[in-house]
Amino acid sequence: MAIKHKLGGIYSPVLTPFKTDLSPDTQAFVRHCQWLIASEVGLAVFGTNSEANSLSVGERVALLDALLAAGVPAARLMPGTGCCSLTDSVELTRHATKAGVGGVLMLPPFYYKGVSDEGLFRSYAEIIERVGDSRLRIYLYHIPPVSQVPISLNLIERLLKAYPTAIAGIKDSSGDWTNTEAMLKQFQPQGFDVFAGSEVFLLKTLRGGGAGCITATGNVNPAPMVKLYKSWQGPEADAQQAALDATRAAFQKYSMIPAMKAAVAKYGKKDSWKTVRPPLVGLNAEQEKALLASLEAIGFQMPGL
Repeated sequence: MAIKHKLGGIYSPVLTPFKTDLSPDTQAFVRHCQWLIASEVGLAVFGTNSEANSLSVGERVALLDALLAAGVPAARLMPGTGCCSLTDSVELTRHATKAGVGGVLMLPPFYYKGVSDEGLFRSYAEIIERVGDSRLRIYLYHIPPVSQVPISLNLIERLLKAYPTAIAGIKDSSGDWTNTEAMLKQFQPQGFDVFAGSEVFLLKTLRGGGAGCITATGNVNPAPMVKLYKSWQGPEADAQQAALDATRAAFQKYSMIPAMKAAVAKYGKKDSWKTVRPPLVGLNAEQEKALLASLEAIGFQMPGL
């Protein structure tokens, strides 16, 4: 018998705002997270588009604690806790799990390339064993275009067999629908939650029985995504998906993180949002002008920001 989805809907790898000295702007971060929660979007804080790998363990812990102190529901959090360092992954995962988060989104150790499934299994197993908490729910993060360390179907199968409670699902950011479809068919009936890594695949994923999507542009276009998630069986679903694709395409013409930050700065009327941590570089004036013009042309808005 299939297990009911443990988490579902739209999640966003929340952008991290920085001050002029490049320290995290905690107040702006909390406000953005509260806006997303009000838009019914879950918080995959410390994801790829959060510039998480430019943040220290201490900075991530402090930001997570600030969200909890501000009353953000722990159950709506899916923080990224996968690091190059085994001990960093354990520390972040343990802290998040003790805080009662809905789950953690975990990259494989990504510095070494060409590692075996055996090595990846041992890494995940070691983290699970060291955290040693029955509340732990890991959502694997498959993003081979960036990490160059894929999570194979065989590895998922082995992890599910060894840790059926701890291994809860996956974010598939491969951009390969055939891979997502294979995960849905092979593992979703077991209650393994499959999230698309982009809203471009949201409707297909839902039609395939998946849990939703964890997507960068959830930061800037949350309401239409939530609407499709709620009404995907309705007659307007394909048109809604096409509108989501158009907005995604406008942002994808540029480096996604600085492009989304430029949009938040514009619509939230706070220029400091444009700041990114090196090695990333913000949009130049010409790029920013072109992006905002293209967004205006498709009627893009960020109401309530």
